[in-house]
Amino acid sequence: MNDDNIFSSLSSTLTKIDVNDLKVGMYVAKLDKPWLESTFLFQGFELKNKADINAVKEQCKFVFIDVLKQKKALKYEPRQLLLTHPQKRIKSSPPEKGSSFEKEAENAGYVYRETSNLVKSFMEEIRLGGHINVAIAKKAVADCVNSVLQSPDALIWMTQLKQRDLYTSQHSMNVAILAIALGRHLNLSVTDLNNVGLCGMMHDMGKMLIPLEILNKPGKFSPEELKIMHSHAELGRRLLMSSSGMYAGAIDVAYSHHECLDGTGYPRKLTAEQTTPFTKMVTIVDMYDAITSDRVYQNGRTHLEAINVMTKLCGTQLDSGLTYKFIECLGIYPPGSVVEMTNGEIAVVAEVNQKRKIKPKIILLLDENKQPRPERIIDLSKMDLDASGQIYGIRKIVRADEYGIDLNKYYQNRLIENVLASLP
Repeated sequence: MNDDNIFSSLSSTLTKIDVNDLKVGMYVAKLDKPWLESTFLFQGFELKNKADINAVKEQCKFVFIDVLKQKKALKYEPRQLLLTHPQKRIKSSPPEKGSSFEKEAENAGYVYRETSNLVKSFMEEIRLGGHINVAIAKKAVADCVNSVLQSPDALIWMTQLKQRDLYTSQHSMNVAILAIALGRHLNLSVTDLNNVGLCGMMHDMGKMLIPLEILNKPGKFSPEELKIMHSHAELGRRLLMSSSGMYAGAIDVAYSHHECLDGTGYPRKLTAEQTTPFTKMVTIVDMYDAITSDRVYQNGRTHLEAINVMTKLCGTQLDSGLTYKFIECLGIYPPGSVVEMTNGEIAVVAEVNQKRKIKPKIILLLDENKQPRPERIIDLSKMDLDASGQIYGIRKIVRADEYGIDLNKYYQNRLIENVLASLP
C-alpha cells in the first residue's frame, strides 16, 4: 500500500470549516454542495495558494477539510505574540533533534519519574495548606525542556503511562510535556519553552483546593457541584499569585485555560482576542490529554478519536492554527500509541519519522495471535519483512486494554532499555 492510499484509509476525520478560515496547505475533502454543481475538476484537493482559497470562497460558504491528508505544514504565526522575542517570526518547521530516541530514552524516563514525584508532592503540599516551591518547579520544567529538545518522542512516550487513580497529577505533568513539545514544533525560544512548560504544569493546581468528593465524583455534577468545580480556575489564580517567584503567564493560564475563543468559556467568558498564545496552547494540550486519559467517569479515547473531537471545536473553542500544529507535532501515530500491524501483530510506537510520519519506529509486543512475543524494535522506513515475507505496516491505532497491554508494566520492566540493549 503506498503512502497516498494509507492516508486515504486513515482520513475519516473531516472538519467543517468556514471558508473565511481556510489556509494554504489545507485539504478540501467535501463541499457544502455536490461536486458536480461546482467548477472544481477534482473531488478533493489541496489549497496550494490564495487563488485556490478565493475560488472556494466564490462557490461555497463552508467546506470540510481532512486534517490527515494535509501533507504540507501550515504556516502559522500566533497573533499577539506575548513571547520573549515578539518581533521574530515563528519558523514553519521545528529545530533539528539534538539526539535520537534510543540515546534519550533512559534520561527521559528519569526526568519523567523525578518530575512526576515532584508534581505529586506539590499537590499534597497544597492540600495541606502550603505553597509551591517555584524554584524547584522551574528546575523540573527545565529538565523536561532539555529532554524534549534532545528527542521529543522519548518524553512524549512517557505521557502514555496513564493510571486512572493518578489522573490529576499525571495530567499536570503530561500537559507540561505536551505544551513544551508544541512549543518546540513552533520553534519557540528556550525561554518560552520553559515558560509554557511551567504554565502547563501549574494550570490545574487550583483543583487541589476542590473537595475530593467532588473532584473524584464518577457521575454527573449537580449545578452547585459544577459551580464549585469551575472555581478551580479562580482558586488556581490565587494560589499561584501567593507563590513567590511564580511566572505571571502561568497565573494567567491557570485562570484562563477554560475560556473559549467564542466567549462561551469560564470564568470570565473571554474571547480569542483576550486570551494569550500560551493560554491557547495549554487549552489545546489540556483537552487532548483529558480526552485520551482514563478517568473516573470515562475510558480514554484513541489519538485519532481525540483529534476528530478537537478539530470540530476549532474556531469556537480551540485556536485552529495551533490545533493543526499540535496534530502535526504528534503525527498520525504518536509515541506510545499501541497499534495493530497489517499482519495482526500488536506493537507500541517508539519514535516518529519526521519525514515519513506513517513509517515510525515501533516495538513489537504481541504476535498475530495476540500472544506475547519477544520484543523487537523495527524501523518501518527500512521496509523490514515479517515472518511471511510481507513488508511490515500499520493497520490502525488500538486501545491497549483491548489486548491486555499495560504500558506501565512494560515501562517498569524497562521495556525500552532492554529492547535497545538488544540492538546490534
